Amino acid sequence: MDIKDLKLIVKMITETDITEFELESGEEKIRLRRGAAVPLQVYAPQPAAQSVNAAPTAAVPASAQTASPVATAEPAEEGTAVTSPIVGTFYRAPAPDAAPYVEVGQVVEKGQVLCIVEAMKLMNEIEAEFRCRIVRICKENAQPVEFGDSLFIVEPL
Repeated sequence: MDIKDLKLIVKMITETDITEFELESGEEKIRLRRGAAVPLQVYAPQPAAQSVNAAPTAAVPASAQTASPVATAEPAEEGTAVTSPIVGTFYRAPAPDAAPYVEVGQVVEKGQVLCIVEAMKLMNEIEAEFRCRIVRICKENAQPVEFGDSLFIVEPL
């Protein structure tokens, strides 16, 4: 679904009395709700989670592949990256005065909300895809994020 279709759906909802809209098409699932108590939600397929230690070898010259490993600025952490499915603004809590959804070391269940990514005034809840422990929070509250940016490093349980 492209952005024009999404804008058309949002416009349709705001100009009518519709309070909830859900659309599934292949791997895409869009669910929008109106009302102050429930944030609007948009779900898009996430790319397969990649290990933090995985690095593309195609971009490394052949001479560098045979050389000794290069020291990195940060030690690599074990775990799986939870990435942003969209471009937007990262929020750790549902409101500025509310407690964060998750903290480092916390165990979360599949489907539990980890954070919100706001895009075009829509609050998109990012949920855990499996039971895991939060190893690291990669972004600061209210920080802009790009598609594919790591939001969390998690350890599957």
